[in-house]
Amino acid sequence: MGNAELDALLAQEEELVLTKFTDADAWELGSWLVNTARDRGLPIAIDIVRHGHRLFHFAFDGASPDNEQWIRRKAALVNRVGHSSFYEGRKLASEGRTIEEARLIPETEFAPHGGAFPLIIKDVGPVGHVAVSGLPQEQDHALVVEALRSHKARGEN
Repeated sequence: MGNAELDALLAQEEELVLTKFTDADAWELGSWLVNTARDRGLPIAIDIVRHGHRLFHFAFDGASPDNEQWIRRKAALVNRVGHSSFYEGRKLASEGRTIEEARLIPETEFAPHGGAFPLIIKDVGPVGHVAVSGLPQEQDHALVVEALRSHKARGEN
C-alpha cells in the first residue's frame, strides 16, 4: 500500500463532494443502496446520518447486531476525522501504527475499517456519513462510493 492508494482514496472524497444533502437525498441514496444490495444478495446494514440526525437506516436478513456496532465505530471515526474510514485504516497501515498510537483514541470506539464515508458539502465540509457493514471492508467502501457516484450522476445534488 503506498501513496498512490491513499491519493486515490482522497481523490474519491474530492470527487464526491455534494452541493446539498436533503432528507429526500438521504431517502434516494438509501433506497439505491437497499435496491442494489437486494439485487446482489448482500447481507448488509446501511446508515445515513446528517448533523447527528439519522435520516436512513436499514438492515437486511443476514446482517447482525455486530454490523450495527461496526457502523457506529466506523461512523464515529469519519465524524471525528472527516475522511473515509477506509482511508484512515489504509493510512494507519502504511504508517505501521494503530489508531491508539496515531490519534490517541480507542479502536473499541473508532474503527479504521472500510465502509463509512463522509457526506461532504461544497463550501461547508463534512456534515455526516453514509455507512455500510456486512461485507469485507474493501467491498463495504466500494459499495458506498458506487452509491454516491450514482447519486451524483442522477443530478440529485
